[in-house]
This record gives sequence, structure tokens and C-alpha cells, in this order.
Amino acid sequence: MERIWQKNYPAGVAHEVDPSQYNSLTDLLETAFRQHGDNPFSVCMNQWMSYKELNQLSTALGAWLQSKGLAPGSRVAIMLPNLPQFAVTMAAVLRAGYTCVNVNPLYTARELQHQLKDSGATAIVVLENFAATLQEVLDSSAIQHVVVASIGDLLGTWYGRWLTFAVRHLAKLVPEYELSLEGGRTVTPFKKAIAQGKGMSLKSVPQSLDDIAFLQYTGGTTGLSKGAVLTHRNVVAAMLQAEAWFSPALADIGDLRKVNSIAALPLYHIYALTLCLLAIRQGSHMTLVPNPRDFGKFIEVLKQRPFHMLPGVNTLFNALMQHPMFKTIDFSSLKLTQAGGMAASAGTAHHWQAATGSAMIEGWGMSETCAIGTNNPVTQKTFSGNIGLPLPSIDIAIKDDEGKTLPVGSSGEICIRGPNVMVGYYNQPEENAKTFTADGFMRTGDIGVMDEGGYTRIVDRKKDMIIVSGFNVFPSELENVISLCPGVIECAAIGIPDSMQGEVIKVFVVRSDSMLTEDAVARYCHDNLTGYKRPKYIEFRDELPKSNVGKILRRELRTNTH
Repeated sequence: MERIWQKNYPAGVAHEVDPSQYNSLTDLLETAFRQHGDNPFSVCMNQWMSYKELNQLSTALGAWLQSKGLAPGSRVAIMLPNLPQFAVTMAAVLRAGYTCVNVNPLYTARELQHQLKDSGATAIVVLENFAATLQEVLDSSAIQHVVVASIGDLLGTWYGRWLTFAVRHLAKLVPEYELSLEGGRTVTPFKKAIAQGKGMSLKSVPQSLDDIAFLQYTGGTTGLSKGAVLTHRNVVAAMLQAEAWFSPALADIGDLRKVNSIAALPLYHIYALTLCLLAIRQGSHMTLVPNPRDFGKFIEVLKQRPFHMLPGVNTLFNALMQHPMFKTIDFSSLKLTQAGGMAASAGTAHHWQAATGSAMIEGWGMSETCAIGTNNPVTQKTFSGNIGLPLPSIDIAIKDDEGKTLPVGSSGEICIRGPNVMVGYYNQPEENAKTFTADGFMRTGDIGVMDEGGYTRIVDRKKDMIIVSGFNVFPSELENVISLCPGVIECAAIGIPDSMQGEVIKVFVVRSDSMLTEDAVARYCHDNLTGYKRPKYIEFRDELPKSNVGKILRRELRTNTH
């Protein structure tokens, strides 16, 4: 197919990427560790870790895992926040020849049980703060080996010990737990596993680009979460695509090893994970933020040293701007504000650029596409309101329900094909049959329109569409408009049943100005939206329900609205 979008690529951005320059993702890690040695990899709570340390620690943990007799390709669950332990564990699992299963540490027991059972994980590395949740489901899982990390394990001898003590005994953030040793199960402290592994050798395991690197579970917004099977090829390709695309923004830094990326989004999420692996390839460093919801501390971190890349979601940027200390941050080094994970609103983007001088660059992707599928050019000076162009080696087609590609300008389902796209859902043959078209495109469930320049605009998710008197209304359009109303921080639109019109629109609004009234919002909607798109109901809320990566959960709003 003709890639009409490539004519709008910024100068110097490659049209294709070649994942085969590496034998596997493990090969990429080994290469990076050799090249970058004493360079810093991460800083967390002012404690630094070098690539040499990451290499040594992951070698030891990988050797320890191998000593437990796990079969090649075994699934190892990682239930950790943004701490140095995450990168060490991820690298250890991959280098030992196993598959990473990223687990959200804030999962409930029910959610954790499903993921452990579905993935068939036989080992898990978990922060002790969340071990009580694991305790509830351990005996119903296939887990044979548990490694329990403490928050301060890799944050310096004395500071780390003090931090672990404070979290356990002062803040009381570690609920009591007792992990069952039923059936010969082992439970080992993280530091002990590392210490034991240092006396062992990490055996080289043959790996190819077609082996599974990650089982990346979807958010489960439509039911039980599904594991997207991401191969070594998928992840390497995604990393190279991101590198090619971001290169114009970072060009004037020169030595990419000097780049400081802010890791506030959770590393267990594919978006942040891909950027973490890109940092490893380039030898740059990441500032790890374990709890970005503590915006006071987050802002203090941003003030400590210059930063160049700030990936985030709309709600994160919004919350930062609402904080009274936001104006004390120096944004002069910021080269790229990358928005993803959910639609960025025009209102947030406008305020962000006015406050920081940095245009918000919106991209789109999902777990199934190994993070970014499309992105706006990073050379862009203003917010576009669309999701940009397909990245190198990616094809985007707008298709109808039968899988037929529609002409430019037509509305249909966004479908994607490329080396970054998953091979399928884990153990879900029926779902896979529905997900892929005959010509190899993956259906995304997003409704979009592509213009003649190859730029795509998302209209909305199929399932979120509101039908008012036979007219299709897409919530994202309403939310983008209403977010620009003075006094509005963020909003969400849903459809609620109506005997006359089938559905009517209800909008939930979080306001920055307590004087803002329903009438004022209604007047703004009257001035900016055609009749059938105007909300019938407006409700003010102090906050909106969100997923752990910051997506507004319209589903919860629908469930709790009668």
C-alpha cells in the first residue's frame, strides 16, 4: 500500500527500521551494557545506578532464577513500581531466557489472580508493600518461587535501610502478610536472591526475535484482561521506531547519553517500558518517580536537575499545572512533551504550552502495538488535535466492518500492521481470529479518519459512541470542546438511556473555578456544539475515576449513573 504519510515525515527521520540488527532483545541489552558501562542508568530518590551495576545485578538475579530450574520461556511476573528493582528484574528475566509478565502493583486480588492464572507464571518478584494481595491468591496460582523486594533494597546501604524501615514501621505501608510454602514453594528476599546469584553463572540461552519477550496485559476495560504476546522483534522494532521519531527533538543535545527522561508513568505499562528500553539502547538515564500522584514530591524531583523528555498522559499534565508549585519548575531544557495513553485535550495542551513553552506532541498506541503506533512530528510547534502519522515501517488503514479499506477522508476502524504489532493474544484463538483482518491488519477498536497528508484523527472507541436520536456522538469530541471552557480542568461525557431519544448526553466536569455554574457550561456548549451534541445533564465532580495509568474510566461513570 502507498504510504502517503511519509511525505510529511520530518527531515532525517528514517522511513523503515530494521529489528534484525539484533538477534534478540537480550542481545540489545548485552550490547548496551558493554557500551555504556559507567554511565548512569537511573536516579531514584537521589540514589544513582550505573549501567555496570544494572548489568551485574541482573546477571546475578538471572543466574539465581535459572538455578531454580525454570523451563526456558517460563513466565515470570513482575509486580513492582518505578524503582531500580524493576529494571534489574526485567533485564534478569530476559537474559535468563524467560518471559516477563508485567503486573500492576495496585491490582486487587481478583485482578492479580486472573493474570497469574492466565499467564501460567511460575515465579514472581513483588514489592513487600503488595505481598498481602499476593498472599490471597498464591495457592490458586502456579507460582513456585516468590522473590520479595523492599523499597530501599537498591537505594544505598544506609539510606536504603532507613527508607525500608520508615515505609514499614513509620508510614506503615507494608500490610502484614504470610506467603504459603505449600508444595515446596520458595520465598526469598530480593537482596538474598542477588547475593546467592553472585556466586553463580548466568547461562547463555539461545533466543531469537520470534521468541516471546513480554505478556503485556490489556487494561481489561471490556471484561477480563488479555495478554498481548509481544516478541523480541516487536519490542526491538518499537524501540527503534521511537528512536527514529524522537531524533529531531533531541538532535541539538548531541550526545544522547546526556538525555534525562522522566519516568513518572509506570514502567509496567508498555508506553513507559518502551521508553525505558530506548534509554538503555542509547545509554541515557531515567529519573524514576515511584509515586507521581504525590505531586509536591514529583515537582521537587523535576526541580533537582535539567530534564529533556517528559512523557505523560493528559491527566498528569493537568494535575501538575493545578499544583501551586508548578510555576517554580524550570522547563528550559525540556525538548519533548510526549502525550499518550489517552486523548490529550486541546484545553490542557493550550495551557501547557503557554506555561512551559513546550508544545504537547500527541501520539497513539496500545499494548497490542507495543506502545506507539502513530505520533505527531516532534518538530510541531502547536497542538494538532490528531494522533499524527504512522511511525517508520507501520501501515495504517481505515477499514469497514468487512475489512475493506475505505477511501481517504472516510470514517472507519483504525487498523494497524507492522513489526511492532503483537502476534496475538495469549491462548485466545477465537479473539485472535476476530482481531486480525485477512490482509494482516490488527483491528484496534478505535474509529478514525485519515486525511490526504496521512494524519489520522480519532473520532472515538466503538463502544463509547453515544447515539442521540439516530445521530452518532463521539465523547472525545465533546470532551475536547468542553475542556476549553474557562474554569474547566477536565471532563468526561457518557450516554444515558432516554425513552425519547434512545440516549442523552451527560457530562461530568471537574472545575478549577468554584464560581463556574451548570448554566455557564451549558451556554458554552450551546455556542460550540450543534444541537444533538449538547449535554442534557451536567454534573460537577471533585475528581473523575481513572485507571492506574491515568485514563478516565467512562465505564465507571456509566455504571454508577442511573
